[in-house]
Amino acid sequence: MIDLRLLREDPDRVRASQRARGEDVELVDAVLSADERRRSSGMRFDELRNEQKSLGKLIPKASPEERAELLKRAEQLKADVKVAEAEQNEADETARALLLKLGNVVHPDVPVGGEDDFTVLETHGTIRDFAAEGFEPKDHLELGELLGAIDVERGAKVSGSRFYYLTGVGALLELALVNAAIAQATEAGFIPMLTPALVRPRAMEGTGFLGQAAENVYHLEKDDYYLVGTSEVPLAAYHMDEIVEADKLPLRYAGFSPCFRREAGTYGKDTRGIFRVHQFDKVEMFSYVAPEEAEAEHARLLAWEKQWLTSLELPFQVIDVATGDLGASASRKFDCEAWIPTQGKYRELTSASNCDGFQARRLSIRVRDGKKTQPLATLNGTLCAVPRTIVALLENHQQADGSVRVPAALRPYLGGREVLEPITK
Repeated sequence: MIDLRLLREDPDRVRASQRARGEDVELVDAVLSADERRRSSGMRFDELRNEQKSLGKLIPKASPEERAELLKRAEQLKADVKVAEAEQNEADETARALLLKLGNVVHPDVPVGGEDDFTVLETHGTIRDFAAEGFEPKDHLELGELLGAIDVERGAKVSGSRFYYLTGVGALLELALVNAAIAQATEAGFIPMLTPALVRPRAMEGTGFLGQAAENVYHLEKDDYYLVGTSEVPLAAYHMDEIVEADKLPLRYAGFSPCFRREAGTYGKDTRGIFRVHQFDKVEMFSYVAPEEAEAEHARLLAWEKQWLTSLELPFQVIDVATGDLGASASRKFDCEAWIPTQGKYRELTSASNCDGFQARRLSIRVRDGKKTQPLATLNGTLCAVPRTIVALLENHQQADGSVRVPAALRPYLGGREVLEPITK
């Protein structure tokens, strides 16, 4: 959640942020009003409790005549305190519920607009000219079937649309990507983590996935658990309700987990192959840093993602995601989009988000520096979303005969294979 002091002292900045996100601006005034009710009800409760305590000290010293009157007043105070406490609790709950609906305050440099209003910051690599090479590129599904690597037909038979099997060299390719990604992250100082895929509501709410993103979350109602859409959730909640000593920062974790997304609202989009699916595996970087280090850490996460995509020899661009396309928790987000030859455009492969203190406030994670405690900053960055990375690898490194060249960085994780060959039937 955002800092209440910022909301009280500079509500216009929060209104501007809401407007830029395309979210409800009037919510700001609703939160301010609820906050005022919360504070006034708290003051009323404190006043009555103080009077009750003072009265309790007077009763033993009072004369019999005075004691009767004081006891009568004590009975009334007891009832008034009970009512005031209930009003305070209700005001607290109302204010918190409204505050949780506010998205993070966007960074002033974020481009304003919707999904297509991003700014291209950098472009890397060279896009292949397949026409000059004398052949028409195949898409990743055709290549995957030739290699015996992808089976969406049986995935649909068993689980429905947007499910798939990775078979043979496809399964080996996933394991190679995961191991290579974890190796890079470990070398950069991240602690490898295998995280839970089921989390309690507070973990999901605390990371900001039960607001605008709730429609894409799978909920197991009988047990009140959520299936995570990213290991960002369990990694963010790992230090929930803890105070971290300043000299322990930064804390960096690389989580590997299955991810589950309903993909609501994407009917008819990316229905072919494995680009947009309901279940996939991912390696996610997650950082806890001091608030003043957040922007520098954001740049570092992006640099590690660029290092990864460069090692895979993929052409890609880096974009500054526009305000209307930010998740609720992010104040700023950079995406790395790889070129997909058969689509003729760049598509998102990785993202790096700066959530500053937004998630830490919701999850009650603080940093202590001397006697001072305050919310720390959290950041996340996708290193390898496996299916999309496989899509980009197959299409960009394909050869005319349907084989696929293996980038040098992956070869040690694929038993030294330099080429993935089509299977013979």
